[in-house]
Amino acid sequence: MSAHAQLAYPSSDRCSCPASAPTSVVLADDHRVMRRGVRLALERERDLEVVAKADDLRTARHLVQEHVPDVLVLDLRMPNGSGIELIGRLRVEVPGIAIVVETTEDSPVFARHALDAGAIGYVLNGNADGELALAIRRAVRGRQYVSPRVAAGLDAVRRAAAEDGLSERETEVVRLIALGHTSVEIAARLHLSTRTVETYRARVQHKLGLARRWELVQYALARHLIGPDPTPRPASEGDSD
Repeated sequence: MSAHAQLAYPSSDRCSCPASAPTSVVLADDHRVMRRGVRLALERERDLEVVAKADDLRTARHLVQEHVPDVLVLDLRMPNGSGIELIGRLRVEVPGIAIVVETTEDSPVFARHALDAGAIGYVLNGNADGELALAIRRAVRGRQYVSPRVAAGLDAVRRAAAEDGLSERETEVVRLIALGHTSVEIAARLHLSTRTVETYRARVQHKLGLARRWELVQYALARHLIGPDPTPRPASEGDSD
C-alpha cells in the first residue's frame, strides 16, 4: 500500500445531493445470488448505476473497456485469470477507473496485494450491504476504504514486521496456524509447497521463540492477527504442536 494512502472506516459519508449523472458501476462476481443481491442494494442508491455485470474476469475486463465506468466492483476469486493481475492491467488500460474489491477473503496480506495492485477499496462480502456504497462514493473521490476488520489486520501486520521482524508471508502463516489450519491446508491456500510452509513456520518459531501451537495462538491474539474468539480447529493427526 502506498505511504500516502489512508485506511478509511465507516462514517456518514453519504451523498444527500446526488450528481445529475450517477456514478456508473460495472459489477463483477461469479456468484449469481451474491451478484443479484449486490446489484439490488446498489440500485437502491439514487447516485449509483450498475451499467453491466460480469461473471468471470475476462468478461469483466471486456465490459470495463466497453463501458469505461467510474468504478469496477470486483470479486477477486473468479474464473479466467487472476483478479490481482486484472487490477494492475486495468489501472494501465483504463487509468481513470476506481476499483473496489468485494470479497470473502479477510486476509490482510491478500488485501495488501489488492491495494498495492491498484485497488482503492476493499470490502468484505458480509459487510457489503452497509459498506459497499460508501466505498464506491469514496473511490470516485480518490479516497481509500478498507473494511475495519481488514484494516485492523493490516495494522497488525505492520506492527509484527516492525516490532518482531516477521515478513508479511511469515505473519500470514502465523495467522493461519493460529486459526487451526494444517501445513498442507496453508500451502494450498497460499499456493506454496508444504515444505515452504514448514520453512516459514520454523523461521517464525525461531524469531519469536515460540514452539507450540497454543503459543502461536496467544501471539496472534496479542498482535490482533485474529479475533478474541478464533475457535481454532482441532489439529489433524501428524500436525504437531
